[in-house]
Amino acid sequence: MDFQDFFLAVTITLGFIKICKSLFHFLNWIWIMFLRPTKQLKKYGSWAIITGSTDGIGKAMAFEFASKGLNILLVGRNPLKLETTSKQIIDKHGGNVEVKSVVIDMQNISGKEIMKRVEEAIDGLDVGILVNGAGVAYPYARYFHEVDLDLMDSIIKVNVEGTTWVTKAVIPSMIKKKKGAIINIGSGSTVVLPSYPLVTLYAASKAYLAMFSSCINLEYKHQGIDIQCQVPLFVSTKMTRMRASLFVPTPEIYSKACTKWIGYEKLVVPYFFHELQSFLIRTIPDVFLDSYMLRYFLNMRKRGLIKDSQKASK
Repeated sequence: MDFQDFFLAVTITLGFIKICKSLFHFLNWIWIMFLRPTKQLKKYGSWAIITGSTDGIGKAMAFEFASKGLNILLVGRNPLKLETTSKQIIDKHGGNVEVKSVVIDMQNISGKEIMKRVEEAIDGLDVGILVNGAGVAYPYARYFHEVDLDLMDSIIKVNVEGTTWVTKAVIPSMIKKKKGAIINIGSGSTVVLPSYPLVTLYAASKAYLAMFSSCINLEYKHQGIDIQCQVPLFVSTKMTRMRASLFVPTPEIYSKACTKWIGYEKLVVPYFFHELQSFLIRTIPDVFLDSYMLRYFLNMRKRGLIKDSQKASK
């Protein structure tokens, strides 16, 4: 065999391997997105505890879990909202599930107190799933030096400390029975995009959740505990104030996608059209994305400042 024949044979072989590899990844993606069975969530335990459970994704997940026969422990800071959400779940699924609630204001109590209240609330319950859905975001985009101290404190306490202390309170019982699932609600701002300017502290707090989830997933996987960070892009909630559309699902639509991924990968974008957006976004060079995001949030900042001035003038 001369050199040209050898080179051609090697090239064809490498090309064939590349095609097979791409085909394998595509078929695996089809399996994961559309064909892989959802895990039986009740096998983790009979109770699910959900923080941030009176609005948005957290509330929708409470209803979704209840529809699957799980008992629900709601965690929130507003007693009236907790009572209303409890009643709504009972009215819809009351014959099949039990609902409890616990008032915890993560912004205004210490981490140790958060842990103590959660431990008291779950005492005697077979908690199988924990969803850390509580979160605080900017009311509008702003430079880091413009963020007031109360907002800074709230974001760090709720998004970072609150999730950490609640997880620390729940995980020992999961270790004891060698099974459980923990879902931390992250943000596409830290996984899909290279930067999130003018919403810096929020994005940084969500980046913590992604790394926190990844690390403790490895620590406790061998003990039967599945831990993951689920990454939404825009969802139509009070926090985003966006209308529902194909790429901006309602919390109810999004929560159905969330449950399909529990127990699998440690970092996921559960909603199909968010995954499609993520794929397209990753094809754009970072320098262009950075420039676009800065312009976008500078415009959002202008709108926020205008609204603030209008409120002040009334």
